[in-house]
Amino acid sequence: MQFVLASHNQKKLAELSDILRGLNLSILPLPEGAPEPVEDGDSFEANARIKARAAFEYTGLPAIADDSGLVVDALNGAPGVRSARYCPGSDADRNAFLLENLAGVDDCERQARFVCAICCVLPDGQEITVRGECEGEILDEPHGTGGFGYDPLFYVREFDCTFGELPQTVKNHISHRARALEKLKAALEKHLKTTGESANADK
Repeated sequence: MQFVLASHNQKKLAELSDILRGLNLSILPLPEGAPEPVEDGDSFEANARIKARAAFEYTGLPAIADDSGLVVDALNGAPGVRSARYCPGSDADRNAFLLENLAGVDDCERQARFVCAICCVLPDGQEITVRGECEGEILDEPHGTGGFGYDPLFYVREFDCTFGELPQTVKNHISHRARALEKLKAALEKHLKTTGESANADK
């Protein structure tokens, strides 16, 4: 079965494709020229649905979209759904802005979590929405060059390193996106079994 992944982010596309490999689905990238929907939802789930619906309507294919971001307790949940738009510029600019806003906050009060919501619009228009989270802390300076976004600042105590230092294969097992995708995989398998469709079928 073919799905379209509603993203132009090549790093995210590679990460999602790697994790979804076990589903035996044919995942296509969002076509060039596809319109970018306005992500004006007030939750990760709402924005994921906006993107999945837009991709579904544009391509006619079942669509998968995620919306993810960083939630910092000391900042009342910011940057939250605005993680990618927290300030103008690059990932490094947003990391610097985050650290500026956390200036003076003690290490013990820097609890944070990455959140990922995934919406899947099925061929009949039904929706599956799942959510995954990964707990961590925000360091006072970046460590590592892997990943993207806030990964170099997000410290995972269990592994004593940041997402930016974790091997991609490890991150793909413990990340918020991986946890959401495991839930999506279970839900999709249940749906395909109920409808009698095969996840291996090309459609």
